[in-house]
Amino acid sequence: MLDVARVREDFPLLKTGIVYLDSVATSLTPRQVVEAMDRYYAEYRANVGRGIYELARRASEAYEEARRAVAKFINAEGRGEVVMVKNTTEAINLVAHSLKWRKGDKVVTTLLEHHSNYLPWLKCAQRYGVKVEVVRPSREGFLDLGEVERVVDDNTRLVAVTHVSNVLGVVTPVKEIAEIAHEHGALMLVDGAQSVPHFRVDVSRLKCDFLAFSGHKMCGPTGSGGLFIGREAWSELDPVFIGGGTVEEVDVGSFALLSGPARFEAGTPMIAEAIGLRAAVEYLERLGMDSVEEHERRLGRRLHEGLAELPGVEVYGPEPRYKLGITSFNVEGLDPHEVAMILDASRIAVRSGMHCAQPLIKRVLGLARGTVRASVYLYNTEEDVERLLSAVEELARSVGRHS
Repeated sequence: MLDVARVREDFPLLKTGIVYLDSVATSLTPRQVVEAMDRYYAEYRANVGRGIYELARRASEAYEEARRAVAKFINAEGRGEVVMVKNTTEAINLVAHSLKWRKGDKVVTTLLEHHSNYLPWLKCAQRYGVKVEVVRPSREGFLDLGEVERVVDDNTRLVAVTHVSNVLGVVTPVKEIAEIAHEHGALMLVDGAQSVPHFRVDVSRLKCDFLAFSGHKMCGPTGSGGLFIGREAWSELDPVFIGGGTVEEVDVGSFALLSGPARFEAGTPMIAEAIGLRAAVEYLERLGMDSVEEHERRLGRRLHEGLAELPGVEVYGPEPRYKLGITSFNVEGLDPHEVAMILDASRIAVRSGMHCAQPLIKRVLGLARGTVRASVYLYNTEEDVERLLSAVEELARSVGRHS
């Protein structure tokens, strides 16, 4: 089990007394990550892959060590390449606009998706004539594998599915969906923004061709993230951005791209951010991802069940055993933003609104104004959850008295 009291010492922001329950949007950053980035700026600030002097060599080595650490974290070593990106959104768009689309290609996705794994495919439909088909989940967020099998056919070029819903917390059967995709010769992209930070993710077990994730949701800095590209999918891509750092050779009227992941990292990359992401990965590994998951599921269960027991509160999504520590809810008679503002006055930070998932919230949940969303992470405590439950209970009771 996590020593949460010890963990909290690494997060200076928690000393302000805030109850931070918005880690699904962005996690807090431990001091070890900040210190690693500070060392780069203070001790060996130089560009990577550009020079042979000591500082440049040291910076280049640190950058590539970060790539190797991230690859190891998702068990990608020897299975493909990891491209360093700014976030999940950039990673998915990189795939969307680097794939060599063919006439008649189809993309299959779902209504569970964050906009970052939905809008790029609509853009591909506009720009390249790609057909997009969407699988509708149940109100609890479950995907019907029979429906997936019906929609995925031999014209399907790519299946793009979230691993964990950022609204409902439901864990999707991405391995089984990948098997369906591969039966038809399609590629499989997994949006791991809400899975990689919270439990052990192994790209070999998922059988995915692409895995996209963000550093800022896993104790890392903003502007950091990764895109895993499997070996079999490598030849399917033609980089959308090229320039400095992406080429082996340039001549008048011709060029040859590098063979490794740098071919997708045009220009000066996010060096300090990559170094910070490595520190975050190592921090999570020291804690143990199994312990992180167990802690989060325990708190998430209490959060979901506690809210579901309150009169005047509606909770969305499946029962706790099918999801992580994400719970969306509404208080009868109050707009989600009103609830979030009132909780903020008590130093409780939650998210409110559409959560960049409007099709899910409007078409599946049938809500016009969104939800309130609370999410727990490795530094949250039972006391944090109880403070939220008490505040929401009082709020719902107050609304009931005045209605």
